[in-house]
Amino acid sequence: MKVFQYFTFKILGFTLLIGGAIYLLETFLKQEWVHEAIWKILSFFFLLTWFSGMFVQYLIKLSKENSPNIIIGATGIRFLASAGFVAVVLILGVENKILFVVNFFIIYFLYLLFDIYALMANLRPNSK
Repeated sequence: MKVFQYFTFKILGFTLLIGGAIYLLETFLKQEWVHEAIWKILSFFFLLTWFSGMFVQYLIKLSKENSPNIIIGATGIRFLASAGFVAVVLILGVENKILFVVNFFIIYFLYLLFDIYALMANLRPNSK
């Protein structure tokens, strides 16, 4: 249970850090660099990463020998869910599509870096 709470704390802190950066960018710098759907994008990635991270933690707890397959599968599911989110939003019609896609993939890559960091932090104690 402690692993789940620690992961939730880390993902929440990371999301608040990105949210603060977005707020500062909107308020003090160039507002035209930020799409109006940025908070929906950030919420989507928070929920997607949290749910998939919790599921990965649960599956690894059940079967440590399958952890590489579990992690690769979760990454694939996150990618497909992200592509589906972009497709649905673009089909429903959003203004300034290029800015939306650019903002989406910036946040996508930030969360991908978070996943890589979390994976490296989990592998480091088990490297012996």
